[in-house]
Amino acid sequence: MVGETVKLLGPHRVGGVPPYGYRVENRKLVMDDDQSAHVRWIFDRFLDIGSCTELAREVGVLGIRTPRGNRIDKKYIYRMLSNRAYIGEAVHKGDSYPGEHDAIIDRETWEKVHAILQESPRKRAARTRAETPALLKGLLFGPDGAAFSPTHTRKGDRLYRYYVSQTVLKHGAGSCPVGRLAAGDIEAAVIDQLRAVFRQPEIVAGTLRVARTQDEEITEADARTALQQLDPLWDELFPAEQARIVALLVDRVDIGTDGLNVRLRMDGLGGLTREMLAGYMGTAE
Repeated sequence: MVGETVKLLGPHRVGGVPPYGYRVENRKLVMDDDQSAHVRWIFDRFLDIGSCTELAREVGVLGIRTPRGNRIDKKYIYRMLSNRAYIGEAVHKGDSYPGEHDAIIDRETWEKVHAILQESPRKRAARTRAETPALLKGLLFGPDGAAFSPTHTRKGDRLYRYYVSQTVLKHGAGSCPVGRLAAGDIEAAVIDQLRAVFRQPEIVAGTLRVARTQDEEITEADARTALQQLDPLWDELFPAEQARIVALLVDRVDIGTDGLNVRLRMDGLGGLTREMLAGYMGTAE
């Protein structure tokens, strides 16, 4: 009975557009050498980084596109990672059966990928947060102009991260009025300032001017919407993506005894706006 069902599934399964990695020959799915290599790379790369958003960005940089020439976004990648055709199965009305085509992905890789996919985006982001480079590395400077360097100490199972002034490292404690900062506190303060900046009309106007140098069709409403979208998305972004955005937007952060000053990169804001409008940004699903 199962064998008969599979025979019926063959023509039904390939009646539409074949999954990326296959082509149709004589109403059967046949592996495409180039595309199937891309599929294996996408599955393997997802195991490394655990983020459809980051993976979509890398796929775009490599110039990999759908058979119809469209950009591969994070939703397309999520569907690829969930397509049981890649393990040689056919699906009909929610049930899967052995297919008549060759598998591109082995079962072990499939199960590892789906163990990651079953975690929530927030949980996956939190799991990798401690492995991320310091958010403000190379951007933070003290009242005497000296740079701050990231460092950390470990007590038992807990990791404590700090930024320490180069002045203190060279001349000892007391040589700078602001010598050491808790990394979590200063990073949160900078992010809060960025979030406030995204809502300022003059920043939206400046962002629009820069973005229009690359795309004249971007409107003020587009720029405002793109910047406002980043605020609610921020906590769900992977730490590596957060660090990339901070490096893109922040020229430097000056810390003094009375507070901090964040200097922005308007070209970075323009570039980020174009990314948002192109759909590259999103949660770490």
